[in-house]
Amino acid sequence: MKRILNKFKRSPKFDLIELTDIDVNEDPVRPELDLSFRTKHGRKIYGLKDEDGDIAAIMCFAFTNEVPKSIEDMNLLSIDAEGQSIHRAGVQGTIAIAYTVWAKKKGAGKHMVNEVYKMIKDSHHLNRLVTLSPLTDMARNFHLKNGAEELQVNDTTQNFEYNVTLEEWEKYLEKAKKFFKIK
Repeated sequence: MKRILNKFKRSPKFDLIELTDIDVNEDPVRPELDLSFRTKHGRKIYGLKDEDGDIAAIMCFAFTNEVPKSIEDMNLLSIDAEGQSIHRAGVQGTIAIAYTVWAKKKGAGKHMVNEVYKMIKDSHHLNRLVTLSPLTDMARNFHLKNGAEELQVNDTTQNFEYNVTLEEWEKYLEKAKKFFKIK
């Protein structure tokens, strides 16, 4: 009976929100990166807010035009992308680099990846979602289990990429929405 009830159990509802303040000491991946690093040069922090209003997971991003191989590379590339954005009406970078993610509630990490995936797909300037992950089996298994492909292994990090290209049916849906002026 319990198995039947679990089948009808609804999945939790989440909202992806931008955060301006977090406790960086909670970050199990990169606690050494302070809040200032995470929020300047176009870098952003996103939280996954659950139905209870709690932050269930957190993911930090840098926006670049190239794939970094280290935190130092990412810092320089996001500064460069920020400079280039002055000439592109503030649009910074074409690649979203997820450099840390952690769940505060069980299962929220996977939901965070799904919500970020949707956000990137819906953006008009981001065309890639790449990670800058530590060289751990835990990071590798998490990203491969969630549908990413290994892009490269570097000296101190590894990169995984989530495919965010629109499927044919999604392209037709976008055209139909424009035709019928639906948002």
